[in-house]
Amino acid sequence: MKKLKLVVVGNGMAGIRTVEELLAIAPDMYDITVFGNEPHPNYNRILLSPVLAGEQAFKDIVLNPVSWYEEAGIDLRMGCAISKIDRIKRQVIAEDGSCTPYDRLLLATGSTPFILPIPGKNLDGVISYRDIHDTETMIETARIKKHAVVIGGGLLGLEAANGLRLRGMNVTVVHLAEWLLERQLDKTAGKLLQQSLQERGLEFLMGEATEEIIGDAEGKVSAVRFKSGTTIPADLVVMAVGIRPNTTLAEAAGIYCHRGIVVSDALQTYDPRIYAVGECVSHRGIAYGLVAPLFEQAKVCANHLAQMGIGRYLGSVLSTKLKVTGIDLFSAGDFMGKEGSEEIVLSDPASGIYKKLIIKDDQLIGACLYGDTTDGGWYFKLLKEGRKLGELRDHIMFGESNVGDVGVQGQSRANQMQDTDEVCGCNGVCKGNIVKAIKDKGLFTLDDVKKHTKAASSCGSCTGLVEQILLNTVGSNFQETPKTKAICGCTDRNHSEVRKAIREHKLLTHSSTYDFLEWRTPNGCATCRPAINYYLLSTWPHEAIDDPQSRFINERAHANIQKDGTFSVIPQMKGGVTNASELRRIADVTDKYQIPMVKVTGGQRIDLLGVKKEDLINVWSDLGMNSGHAYGKSIRTVKTCVGSEFCRFGTQNSTQMGIDLETMLANMWSPHKVKLAVSGCPRNCAEAGIKDVGVIAVDSGWELYVGGNGGIKTEVAQFLVKVKTPDEVKEYSGAFLQLYREEAYYLDRTVHYIARVGLDYIKAKIVNDHAQRKALHERLLYSLEGLPDPWTARIKGAQRHEFIPLKVIA
Repeated sequence: MKKLKLVVVGNGMAGIRTVEELLAIAPDMYDITVFGNEPHPNYNRILLSPVLAGEQAFKDIVLNPVSWYEEAGIDLRMGCAISKIDRIKRQVIAEDGSCTPYDRLLLATGSTPFILPIPGKNLDGVISYRDIHDTETMIETARIKKHAVVIGGGLLGLEAANGLRLRGMNVTVVHLAEWLLERQLDKTAGKLLQQSLQERGLEFLMGEATEEIIGDAEGKVSAVRFKSGTTIPADLVVMAVGIRPNTTLAEAAGIYCHRGIVVSDALQTYDPRIYAVGECVSHRGIAYGLVAPLFEQAKVCANHLAQMGIGRYLGSVLSTKLKVTGIDLFSAGDFMGKEGSEEIVLSDPASGIYKKLIIKDDQLIGACLYGDTTDGGWYFKLLKEGRKLGELRDHIMFGESNVGDVGVQGQSRANQMQDTDEVCGCNGVCKGNIVKAIKDKGLFTLDDVKKHTKAASSCGSCTGLVEQILLNTVGSNFQETPKTKAICGCTDRNHSEVRKAIREHKLLTHSSTYDFLEWRTPNGCATCRPAINYYLLSTWPHEAIDDPQSRFINERAHANIQKDGTFSVIPQMKGGVTNASELRRIADVTDKYQIPMVKVTGGQRIDLLGVKKEDLINVWSDLGMNSGHAYGKSIRTVKTCVGSEFCRFGTQNSTQMGIDLETMLANMWSPHKVKLAVSGCPRNCAEAGIKDVGVIAVDSGWELYVGGNGGIKTEVAQFLVKVKTPDEVKEYSGAFLQLYREEAYYLDRTVHYIARVGLDYIKAKIVNDHAQRKALHERLLYSLEGLPDPWTARIKGAQRHEFIPLKVIA
């Protein structure tokens, strides 16, 4: 098939990131031509400041060398500016007169520095600070001149001033506002920053407006005069007073622009053949200048250039992290506060530490940190999630390492870990390896880290920890990849889209799913295969084909693997009830197979730990008991108290209710593990209040609670409904679990599912809609009908090869 022609105008970070994303998903769709004004390949503009400061060389910040373009088959035109876009003939015209046709055009023209309209702005020695040419000019000037004036006390201005000071110049920063970084810091932090920078040798003129730049007889800058009448000497003037989207080329071509090139959520301009990304873009009235939003735009734009048409860019939540002469600064959200908000402030000027948090409606909406930004990534995540603080409110100022279980799973541990500490047990990856890969390879997303390190790519239990390490390492450049986005790097489809396609098109196998959804990796990966396997089985019970190799090792072996390679076995004991015969068999098996430990679990079951893999089938056979499913994303246990049968406080027969529920749910697979409990009275000895489904007996019947979790972060279950009969308990519980099975994303606990859809939604489906509840319960019973116990099936020979040890041939 003949390739389409893609022309990219702009060889910067946004444009080339789009090309990289496009090559990853549609490598053979386009012949690509890239035009760049500069005589250089793509480089990291964020690292210009270390180059100016002498900490790095230009070669160290090149992202894509010329050889990369050649290997990718890209026609790179360096130092070649585009002068005109001919939308009728669909071609671009370069300044050298050459014409290049396009089927699709990507504008990534970036931004231009704002130059104050004052006398002397064109003198030799007056420059902006936007590219490597400006940086090299400053370096050369610093070798022979002494006096520099930086106009603008924003991010770029302070970085330029710091670099010039390190190069030996006397630097004065001129700023119109009352304090530095007024868009990123509040007044207190801004003043603290100024004081610290003054102690390091920088001088400041605050609240001053520049009137004129004065030149000498040779047309070179010699001084700067201000409206107050003050005049100071200057051999170099750096204007860092802001940027404007570069829309000149687009406007000349008649493309609609308003504070940037106006684009849709698909990054498409009003000309459907022309797309735009980066600092030149105006999306929903906002132009972004930080790298994280630009990379998010690139991913969506590539999706549409590849004609997949499913990506949407919805804007970005921003944070700022800056380090100037050893001073750490961080801000995010509305750190100035708004009506109805409250401030929490910690100020320790002697130690150079200032923290201000803004809270409204029990949510963190803004943060401003000076001197200690250790918790900046954590605050930013809380802000983005919009999470209710609850008990965290009383501890939040003291940081994530001081909140214990009140905090977010995995975060406190991430900061406290040493580089040699293991993060991913499945693949043996340490924290130091992850941090090194992030820094060396310029990784910004969880999927990137998975690809390059394998961490979090197997069982997924360390995902939160890896994500926090990434967040702490890259700060505001962190790009979250929640489950509402792509399942993994094999596709741009999210969990909802995959489930919908499997349901509407009756996809029954992995191969048909990958083919229909145009998976980039024909056989999927360790992240998507288990999810697809679950979605197939839960959507089309008794019809979809189970793929054992798409399950984690525990589910393939039907036992829990331990750190020494042995397994643990937990037989089913419905409701926690056993008898003398079962106990004798357990004792005999323990002796026969020399099982080193027998332990009672928190779920009222007996765990046999240290079973060799080759002994598993014989152990199950000798036990003569069904699987307790303690190893899978499945029904685990139904914990009970003795209830009215023996307890003098019991109001209902909780033991029998637990047995009935566990019988009904036997062999049920789910998005994640599911635990239930039944308490015989409100004293709740079975801890039903922290289970996925908790049932508490009262005098007049039963109360049902859902969404509890007793894991790393304890979640209290929420009240769902009160019922009268045991049959109603089974119907309502079954309906809730089936709704969770049908709608939750793979690896979501019930608490996460409820947080996403809302308890009101669940009540509407189950409590308020009698027909819907009945249908859900019936679908659950149908899906579980006739399912064999996995231990029994393995005893009869199913997947016997899984349990035969490999022979080592010398």
